[in-house]
Amino acid sequence: MNKQAVKAVKKTVGGAVCKAISRQRSTVGMTLAVGVAMSGMLGAIAQPAQAQVQGQRTQEVLLAQNNNRQLNDLLRQGRQQVDAGDYAAALATYQQAASLDPENARIFSGIGYLQARQNNYQEAATAYQQAIALDNDNADFYYALGYSLANLGDYSGAAEAYRQTTQLERNNVDAYLGLGVVLVRQEDYEGALQAYQQVAALNPNNAAVLESVGSVLIQQERYSEAVEALQRASQINPRRGTIQLNLGVALVNSGDFTNGLAALERASELEPRNAQIHLQIGDIFRAQGDLDQALASYQRGVSAEPNSPEPHALIGSVLLEKGDYLRAIVAYRRLVELSPQNPEAFYELGVALQGRDRTDEAIANFEQALTLYQQQNNAEGVAKVEEALEEIR
Repeated sequence: MNKQAVKAVKKTVGGAVCKAISRQRSTVGMTLAVGVAMSGMLGAIAQPAQAQVQGQRTQEVLLAQNNNRQLNDLLRQGRQQVDAGDYAAALATYQQAASLDPENARIFSGIGYLQARQNNYQEAATAYQQAIALDNDNADFYYALGYSLANLGDYSGAAEAYRQTTQLERNNVDAYLGLGVVLVRQEDYEGALQAYQQVAALNPNNAAVLESVGSVLIQQERYSEAVEALQRASQINPRRGTIQLNLGVALVNSGDFTNGLAALERASELEPRNAQIHLQIGDIFRAQGDLDQALASYQRGVSAEPNSPEPHALIGSVLLEKGDYLRAIVAYRRLVELSPQNPEAFYELGVALQGRDRTDEAIANFEQALTLYQQQNNAEGVAKVEEALEEIR
């Protein structure tokens, strides 16, 4: 979004000034025409009235010139503030400019950009919608609106804005990518795949695009096709860890554990601080029944992201499976610290405590889990905890 939005802001100063000058010339021309017409019709007897019109015309011209100078000054000042990174001041300046020229779409697009830079996505979306209302053929405006709506979680609205962008600019790669992302979030994998394939047709040697195609194919469980796309991506960019991660997942799900694990190991070497890679490796070892190797991979995930709840949960579940209740208690205590509203964490901690015959502590954690499940209206969770409490009491 930044590249497109910056482009829009850079156009704002020139576009606004040209539009203001054009409007000024139109106003002056219309006033002179009225004066000439009146003079021709009324002749000499109209001189006093014409003098009055002439004075009014002069006031209108002076007012237009004054507004134009003030608008130019504001836009110049706003551009300087943007360049200096003072977005709050620039926003106030552009808003003042909009009050002088409320029909200038690019001023509103500049306001949208500045709001987005400050993470004010609702205000940004409103500003871009105003810009579109004034100029509905500008692909940049629709793209920026899609970005703002996506950040608000309005994926349906964002998808529509991105589609409008692609209709106006058939080769807009960023818009197809944005469309693919929001469609994935809506779990419209076929639509996302079509969007990514459009980009791939425009950029057949773009590794990131091929990776996106592969990841969507994985979601559709089309693993052999995913492997093909991801292997092409790997050939183009062999140093990108996430490509190796997705390739490993696709290969493992295709039944090729050896090459899948090798791809995941390459991913962990390329991105040792990426916890998700270590967790995926752990999942493969666990699926093969190698709990010790799975545990080691999950622990590497904790080292990479110590404040992420997921690796702690996985460590706890493996330790429970191994019957190592004492270490499981440690893992789950850390988990409930990180996720105090997670009922499953309290439930599993209760199971671990029960395994060490620490009944009172186990009951306390089961009861906390029960409360949280009830708050979430999770009937299955409530039934599970009630059964545990009945057994332990």
